[in-house]
Amino acid sequence: MRTHRTVTVALTAGLVLLGAAGTAAADTAASPAPGAGAHSQKALRHVGKPKKDGARALCKRESKIDKRLDLAIRRLDGDSGVRGSVARLEKRVANAKAAHHTAVGTYLNHRLTTRRSMEKTVKERKDDLKGVASWCAKQDFAKKGSGKDAGDSGADTSS
Repeated sequence: MRTHRTVTVALTAGLVLLGAAGTAAADTAASPAPGAGAHSQKALRHVGKPKKDGARALCKRESKIDKRLDLAIRRLDGDSGVRGSVARLEKRVANAKAAHHTAVGTYLNHRLTTRRSMEKTVKERKDDLKGVASWCAKQDFAKKGSGKDAGDSGADTSS
């Protein structure tokens, strides 16, 4: 019995020491030596510097974003039978209060507040997207661009 306890204590102490040594090794590995890693230094200079503002890609996705926002608005404005609608959540809050489930009612009421603010945000994004769509209509990315997007208008010009 005493041998078992001694072995257990020794193994525990060894694991604690190995854990501390592993943490110290990780700390020294996280900060490279001053002269080492010239390649990694070069890579760090380019992190976080966008080459473009993404306008071309945004214009390309504008119709899909518009459809997705329409679906979200339709869902949020739906009646009490539509999952995810404000009306459905209002009904659930009323049912929880009627059943005297105060904790559930409070939780659902907070969700309702969040969902109402989401409704406002989605409608603002829809309005903002109208401005983006009109700006994109004035741009001619096919002429200005180069590479894979340059002739990507999708129209057949062989006639």
